Amino acid sequence: MSSSHDSALDAILADDGRPVLFTRARILTMDPLIGTMSGADLLVLGAVVVGVGPGIVTAAGDDNAIVVDCAGLIIAPAVVDTVALAGGRAHRSEHVATLAPGNAADFLVVPDELAADVPSATAVLLTRPERVRALVAGGRPVLWDGVDVPGRGSVPGADVPGRAGVPGAGVPEVGVPEVGGPVGSPRLGVWVDRSGFLHQELTADGRYDETRGGRPHAYQGRYWIDGDRIDYLDDLGFWAYGEFRGDELHHAGYVMKLG
Repeated sequence: MSSSHDSALDAILADDGRPVLFTRARILTMDPLIGTMSGADLLVLGAVVVGVGPGIVTAAGDDNAIVVDCAGLIIAPAVVDTVALAGGRAHRSEHVATLAPGNAADFLVVPDELAADVPSATAVLLTRPERVRALVAGGRPVLWDGVDVPGRGSVPGADVPGRAGVPGAGVPEVGVPEVGGPVGSPRLGVWVDRSGFLHQELTADGRYDETRGGRPHAYQGRYWIDGDRIDYLDDLGFWAYGEFRGDELHHAGYVMKLG
């Protein structure tokens, strides 16, 4: 990137709605129609790729875009479709996570000499994160010049003394989190499916208890709510999930409402 990349990062983090243009890169789109392009531009607006290819930079002034010079760098998808890499996708519409317009802006920027293709670009992130020039997720920088981006969120490890700015210091820890009961949540209570077969109680201590067909305690375990998603870890050891949609809870084919 050019010497102005720090100011570009500041502008991106300001989040004022300006498009961001990564320019003069070799772009590995993983899209079977678009393919790989050299000296090309990737235009991002919000969380989405809105343009890819040479010449987009000519409109940078008109669009008031934030320009990030990527000469000597490659841009590759950060989410890798390994099935497509192995030739297992029959149609373009089946490909996922490509850097085609309309798709999520999840991508890596790494030095050209370190990555000839998508697998080697991914390897740089996993084995030499300090060499990653940018890691962008949903249009937001996560790594910049091999360092965690400030303000990327409060995650385990980020506030450990001596770890600030260390690549990967903000990577969430693996493992089952402690249950923090959603005290006062309007989603607490007994959810009942349309037929009355399933009753699922969500309690304030982060536990669930299911009655099925009049059989009490058919399944019990812990749960976590994140936005409209609920994850279950049953005491038997299996994981399941559900989704809140308005006043309904959808889980494993059942549609429930608070009883």
